[in-house]
Amino acid sequence: MNMGNNTGPAKKTVIVREYLLDVGKIQVFENYLVAIFDEGATLTLERVYQIIGISEIHFRDKSFGIISHRIHSFAIDPVVYTYLRELDNLKAYAIVSSREVDMHNFNIERMFYKKPMKFYIEYRNALDWVRRRVKAA
Repeated sequence: MNMGNNTGPAKKTVIVREYLLDVGKIQVFENYLVAIFDEGATLTLERVYQIIGISEIHFRDKSFGIISHRIHSFAIDPVVYTYLRELDNLKAYAIVSSREVDMHNFNIERMFYKKPMKFYIEYRNALDWVRRRVKAA
């Protein structure tokens, strides 16, 4: 087995399940989920309840993270973060985007969320951070 510079064996990213919602898709992996919302979608509290429901199906008794992969431009009601932060087993929330508006909005979103949250331009870096946080939890 080639260990390279990693601290363990190569990690395979195997998708466990994919959910298609009316605002985009949720990809569930072993200990995190990736949200990819559609262009022009609006992420409301009602839609976040769907995501919370998905997290309860897959991560009921274990720590997990969320990666919001912002390929498209969409709107988010910041009040959703007051509900997400109540998920005790949600240990990491990462946003991935190269758009300046998302970088600006991140500072506002972070004020509502108040838990570990980071912004990345590279998806791989976000994934590494989320995995470290979840593993340490």
